[in-house]
Formats: sequence, C-alpha cells, structure tokens
Amino acid sequence: MRVTSDSGASPVITLIDLRGREAAGLTRPALDGVLPRAALDVERAVELVRPVCEDVRARGGAAVREYTRRFDGVDIAHTRVPAEAIAHALRTLDPEVRDALTEAARRARVVHEAQLPDRKDTEPAPGLSVSTRFVPVQRAGVYVPGGLVAYPSSVVMNVVPAQAAGVGSIAVASPPQRESGGLPHPAVLAACALLGITEVHAAGGAQALAMFAYGTDECAPADVITGPGNVYVAAAKRILHGTCGIDGENGPTEIAIIADRTADPAFVAADLIGQAEHDELAACLLITTDPDLPARVDKELARQLPATKHRERVEIALRGQAGYVLVDDIAAARAVSDAWAPEHLEVQTQDAAKVAARVRNAGAIFVGPYSPVSLGDYLAGSNHVLPTGGTARHTSGLSVYPYLKVVNVIECDRDSLSGVASRVAALGGAEDLAAHVAAVRVRVPDASGEQ
Repeated sequence: MRVTSDSGASPVITLIDLRGREAAGLTRPALDGVLPRAALDVERAVELVRPVCEDVRARGGAAVREYTRRFDGVDIAHTRVPAEAIAHALRTLDPEVRDALTEAARRARVVHEAQLPDRKDTEPAPGLSVSTRFVPVQRAGVYVPGGLVAYPSSVVMNVVPAQAAGVGSIAVASPPQRESGGLPHPAVLAACALLGITEVHAAGGAQALAMFAYGTDECAPADVITGPGNVYVAAAKRILHGTCGIDGENGPTEIAIIADRTADPAFVAADLIGQAEHDELAACLLITTDPDLPARVDKELARQLPATKHRERVEIALRGQAGYVLVDDIAAARAVSDAWAPEHLEVQTQDAAKVAARVRNAGAIFVGPYSPVSLGDYLAGSNHVLPTGGTARHTSGLSVYPYLKVVNVIECDRDSLSGVASRVAALGGAEDLAAHVAAVRVRVPDASGEQ
C-alpha cells in the first residue's frame, strides 16, 4: 500500500493505493486505520452529558431552561413555542421553499407508507393461532438540530415516518436562536406547521433529549426519540436508551463513491464538495478502478471550489477526512466500501444497478450519475437520517420501524394445549420451572388425572 498526497492547487486529498490486493483481503480489520473517518469520543461526551440528563430528570423544565441559557445563550420563560409563532412562520415562509417542503413530504409519505408491514396470522398447530401486530408507540420526540444551518428537511424526515406509522402524539424540539427571538429557526417552525405539528419546544442538545425522555411540566415523556445531532446528542441517546427507544447515534456525515472510467469527474467533485459542506468533520471517499480519475477530480475541485459558499468548511473536511482509494476492480471497490460501511454510497460505474445490488453495508445507495446524495437529502422520498461511523454494518436508516412495536397475540384452544402439554412439561422441567408446567396442567390434567 502506498499513501501519497496531491500537491496541486486543490485541497490535499490523501491517495490510498490498494492495487494488487484481492477483494477477499480488503476487510474491515485489514483496513482499520487506513481509510479516513473522523473519530468521535462519545464516551467522553457521556461523562459531560450524564449530569445534564440527571438534572433534567430531577428538576424538569427549570433545568432545561437553565441549560438553554448556559449553552445556547437564550433566556426563555417556556420551552413550548406558542401556536401563533408556528403559524406565523408558515405564513411568511418563502413560497418556493414551501412548495419544495410540500413535495418532499408527499414523496416521503409515499415511501414510508409503503414500508408499513402487514399483520401476519399463523397457525403453528391445529387450534393454536399466533398473530403478529405492529402497534405504533403513543408518543414520539423528534429532535431537529440547529448548528451551522437550519434543517427543515429533518422535520420532514422524522415526522413523516412517525405519522405514517400511526403515532398519535409527536413533539419536536430544536435549539432556540437569538436572532429568532429565542425561538427555533423559522424554517423549522414552518415545516412543523406544514405537517400539522403543534407541539414544538425551543430546546437543544442533551437537555432536549432528556426533556423528551423524562418529561417536564411542559412536555410529556416520549416513548421514542429520533433525529440527528452532534456528539452530545449522541451521548445523550446512549444514556437515555432503555428509558425510551432511540433511532441510533448519528455522527458526522460521510459519503463513499464507487466510480470507474465512465464517471464524470465534475459530478464526482460536486458530490464530494456537497457532502463536505455539512461539517468540517465530514468524511469523503472516492473508490475507483481508474487511476486517472483522482487527477481529473482534482481539476474539477480546483474549478468548483472558488464558487462554493462554504469553501473553508469544505476544504477543512477534504483535507482532514477525504481519500482517493485506488483498486484493481469493482469487486475490490465494493469490498472497500463494505468495510467502510458509509452513510451514503454513490455508484457511478458501468452497470451501476448490478454493482449496487451486491453492496452489503451502506445507509443508502444512490445508483447512476443522476442520483446524487442531495436528491436523497431532500426529494427522493427516502430518509436522510442514516447510520454513520461504520454503523451501517448493523443499523438501518430511519423508517417507520422505530415507531412501531411488534406484539404477538396468542390464542389456543383446550385440545391444542393438551397436545403440547408434555413438551411444556419437558422444557419446564429442564429449566426447573415447575410452576410453568403447573400452569398448563391445571388446565389440561395429564392421563393420570393429576393437576
């Protein structure tokens, strides 16, 4: 393996040469420390966040408001946003933004309603029925981050699947903004109004999640908390998991692009810039079978970066957590991607759909040159709340499922119970749980007439 750096005018992107290595050897352990990714010390953040969560548990809304003053620099009398402020945000929203949000919500609803599972009824034995019901939680808490930009699209991505799942009570929390008079960003409030959300709280960070988990005088406790955030939000989720359900610990965003000689370098460069625009910790990986593509992408980066609004942020990300990975073939490229398990994966190759169909680990896969990640961020109808940091190996993107519980309903008649009583007795005896056996025998005595 050879690691070099580009010395041209474009940002320094590490070149990682994995040519000569077969796909079978390009595993996660083999590539550990080779592929770039920002490291988040969630455990350290847990130490800082735990006292905040415990204080909110003990003092409720007073603690939330105190931490809002301390961390957000905003002094609020109440966390709950007045209904008129929410309605006003929608009335004054740019019509083009309103139209885009409306269409984004429509498409998201189509996709997420299609995810709803059907009730399943089975008959494991004559006289015994087991049905599987999918029951929505009663209340969901949705967190919409503030940070560098406002995210009205995150309102859509979290609220629509909860509504599709049938959740009856949905509350949104988003950090208060000084420039918005202590309210969340107007675009966030407008998106809430557009979706019929009337309960919005001006609260951010760990204190907002603790408010959802434990409840306050203004906010009833939620059964499930969803939504992305910074490392302190991730730490709060780790602490609160078990008190309520969570969707996952989302970290800095990331993209991998599998590309061959057919890829358009202008498209690739634009997509790297677009992902790096999110965060200085964003990670970007181009995995290619074409040894000439990195140089062509470099030229495009040099051309496109001067017109990029957040150029400094982009360059920091590209210098810090970006890489050009050279491999011999598409099988090797796919192996590298699966080892890295990206949040977003673009496939810009010949037969892109076939390549994508064999990918195992990715939060979402974007197939072909006209399926950029930014489409998924806003208007594909898919969800943009996705697993990061390699957790796509075991975690899915947000869907209706975090808002649903599986409940089995069992109904058995006397003859069916009698027919299985001896097997219950065998297993109950093996586990030394005699009362379990007795609970069956009291209903269906054995052949000797004993109960």
